[in-house]
Parts: sequence; structure tokens; C-alpha cells
Amino acid sequence: MGRSRYKIYEPTHPHFITCTIIHWLPIFTRKESVQIIIDCMKFLQEKDNLKVYAYVILENHLHMLVSSDDLHKTMQSFKQYTAKQILEMLKKENVKTILEQMMFYKKANHKEKTYQVWEEGYQPKLIQDDKTMIQKINYIHNNPVKRGYVDEAKHWRYSSARDYEDMEGLVKIERFW
Repeated sequence: MGRSRYKIYEPTHPHFITCTIIHWLPIFTRKESVQIIIDCMKFLQEKDNLKVYAYVILENHLHMLVSSDDLHKTMQSFKQYTAKQILEMLKKENVKTILEQMMFYKKANHKEKTYQVWEEGYQPKLIQDDKTMIQKINYIHNNPVKRGYVDEAKHWRYSSARDYEDMEGLVKIERFW
């Protein structure tokens, strides 16, 4: 989990998670990079019993409401795998500027790595009641609306808002907690 002040004390309970790309670089403007996130979420649903209650992927960060059998382990797997895949994609597509920035903004304590994709930690916040769960779901879904990207939450393709409108989304969503 890095040097985060946030801790997971209830590893099987739903948590609100935020993952941010290093220095807020706009990585998720490419559908290929978003697909890496989607594919990893689907894989972890099978492998780690990841339950996704809500999510949104924006250009440089994502929010999720999730739980698993061991959320810390699941998030570690998620960030490691997606970082590796994103770097491979950027190298393959020869995106030198972003790669140079990921090298420049890399934290000093990451001596064994050339690049850093994600900011350290993921700020897990335990969801303790239905009111908080609903508030966080609404926050997640309205994030692209607040930013002016879409007029209605269900129009943002990389979000679970569609699932809550009885439309098919990109990732299987758990609607009961």
C-alpha cells in the first residue's frame, strides 16, 4: 500500500478507492489504456472475487467502490498489472513524452524502477452504511458530469452509471451490498 496514511481494517468490506496516475498525467485518453483497466477488473472479479459496486475512469484517475476476499492484495495486483501493461502500451506506441514524464516524476524511493505509473496508495475509505454507499455511488457517477464531459452520467462510457440505468455496462456490477 506504500506510505499511505489510509489503511484497510476490514479487508472484505466495500471500500471507496481512488487510483491516480503519477502527476495526474492523462493516460486514459486512449481507449487501449482504459481497456487495460477494464480487462484487469474483469480478471480480478474471477481470480480474487473482486466485487465492483461502482466505478468511473477519467483521463488521469479512477474511482471504484469495491470489495474482495483481501482488498489490499487485490489492489496490489491491480496496480502492478495495470502499470506493467500501460508501460508496455506506451512503449509500443512510442509515447516518449509521457514515458519521460513518468521517469521524471518517479518517487526517489522507487530505485529499482525506471518509471512510475500510479501515485502511491489508493486512499481506501471503508463504507459503513447504506447512506454512505449511495452517496459514493452518486459521487462516482456524477464525476464526469461535474467536469462537463457529459450532460448525463449514463452517457460516460467508462462508468457503471449505465448499469444503474438498466443498460449494459463494460464490467459486471454488484448492485447489492
